[in-house]
Amino acid sequence: MLDKIESNAILDRLPAHLQQYIKPQNYDDYTPVNHAVWRYVMRKNVDYLSKVAHESYLDGLKQTGISIDHIPNMYGMNRILKEIGWAAVAVDGFIPPAAFMEFQAFNVLVIASDIRQLEHIEYTPAPDIIHEGAGHAPIIANPEYAEYLRRFGEIGCKAISSARDYEIYEAIRHLSIIKEAEDTPQEEIEAAEKKVDELQNETAELSEMAQIRNLHWWTVEYGLIGTLKNPKIYGAGLLSSIGESAWCMTDKVKKIPYSIEACKQEFDITKPQPQLYVTPDFAHLSLVLEEFANKMALRKGGLEGIQKLIDSKNLGTIELSTGLQISGDFSKVIEHEGNPIYIQTSGKTALSHREKELVGHSIKKHPDGFGSPIGSLKGINLAIEDMSPRDLRAYDIYEGEKIEFEFEGGIKVKGEIITGTRNLQGKIILISLKDCIVTYGDEILFKPEWGKYDMAIGKEIISAFAGPADNLSFDLITHKTSSTTIKSKNTPEREELNSLYASVRNIRQGKDASFSLDAALELVQKHHPKDWLLSVEIYELVVGKDEKLIKEVLSHLEDVKSRRPDISHLIEGGINLIDAQLVK
Repeated sequence: MLDKIESNAILDRLPAHLQQYIKPQNYDDYTPVNHAVWRYVMRKNVDYLSKVAHESYLDGLKQTGISIDHIPNMYGMNRILKEIGWAAVAVDGFIPPAAFMEFQAFNVLVIASDIRQLEHIEYTPAPDIIHEGAGHAPIIANPEYAEYLRRFGEIGCKAISSARDYEIYEAIRHLSIIKEAEDTPQEEIEAAEKKVDELQNETAELSEMAQIRNLHWWTVEYGLIGTLKNPKIYGAGLLSSIGESAWCMTDKVKKIPYSIEACKQEFDITKPQPQLYVTPDFAHLSLVLEEFANKMALRKGGLEGIQKLIDSKNLGTIELSTGLQISGDFSKVIEHEGNPIYIQTSGKTALSHREKELVGHSIKKHPDGFGSPIGSLKGINLAIEDMSPRDLRAYDIYEGEKIEFEFEGGIKVKGEIITGTRNLQGKIILISLKDCIVTYGDEILFKPEWGKYDMAIGKEIISAFAGPADNLSFDLITHKTSSTTIKSKNTPEREELNSLYASVRNIRQGKDASFSLDAALELVQKHHPKDWLLSVEIYELVVGKDEKLIKEVLSHLEDVKSRRPDISHLIEGGINLIDAQLVK
């Protein structure tokens, strides 16, 4: 996919399993109406956010090359973003949370390249270029926040998910698509909303991914910074919503000091948020993130970590105290006194060390699973991994020797040693045996006729996390979405309206226009009586110049307001902004 877009050094580092989500921006597909929507939102936002957003926002707009007047070309953004160590890619709406976060770990901003319809100009549940480009991009120009975002991605993509997480993701993605699409029957939207509500309100223990997704929502998307009495906006969801950025500053939204407790607070993407969290500064965000990471299986490992992987029913990895990493679908753990003493995967499994697959231990070598005892030998105070060459010889852990190991907890291994594999520190991380049988009481865990037995060496599981240790070990190019973004229908009426918007834009930019503003207003009144934004743009061009046309525009807008009271505040907001700038 990268060969189809203008790349930079940061994008060139992206692994193939992330590249599968990237799509071309197709800049020429944006219509004049799309550009007008962007311009209205940005003009309103910059005017208002200059008073309530964190100081990094306006500085970031300049640094990231984001124009107020037209939708940013992502390839142009990339040329500027690389100066601050970041890049941007286009995707189709929501992508899985783990992938979204892994992009962040690579310093890549994921941008949904579609843009909201004029009917949803204030807020859309679907990610769009206003949300991503105008919300996320400017704040990453702040180094402290950019590092938080990168670190969040690095930790977040290792969070272990549940089957429920994926179901919620698919339900939210579907809802965001049909709610943004035109002409979706109301009953279909209500059914999708009901499904999301039911899933989110289920009584279930929150997975690591669900909890860290909550932290992401209450910081990256909907975060406030400063004091409870005088907070500033930095969350992209607020920065990109002309409605909610004002709503969130009222007393109707509860303000709470940001802490790790936010990981338990779930959210509803379809409604304004009833509470928001305030961090005193960006450094505090990183402190809370590290506090949460310390509770993750990524850092705790142990029986709890392996059990989370089993429950997730997804590809995951455990790391042993020797550094040996086992990646696969974990299906079984035998425990003793609260510790795992035997682990088992089902299906394709790979062994790695320091995120690099061990030679000879790919999924081709272990296509049907991998099982191994974990822990120390019974009655021996010295763990195998800590034994010196002399110790190994003394205990007959040597090439060609027949051994009978009994591990603490009762796992027994009997066979003939073929060879051992060591890490760079000289510790044995794997012992291969032939004619081997592994038992636990009366249960046979491995039989000699199954072939060579590779026994992992490690006193304990020090880490458990989602995904493989080495991304190249598995075929991860498997992304399939259940739904795709629905494009607006191209009708003759819409083509004419786009032509009118293009003509008005040409006049504003000093280019030749096919006809006058008078003609444009007349056609809008006659053929597009519901449209309001073009008339606001016409007002901007004639205010202080043509009193006759000003009166006609304002009269038309008053008529639109009377017929569409739901958007009257948008019309008034546009006119007030123009009048205020005229005074300046």
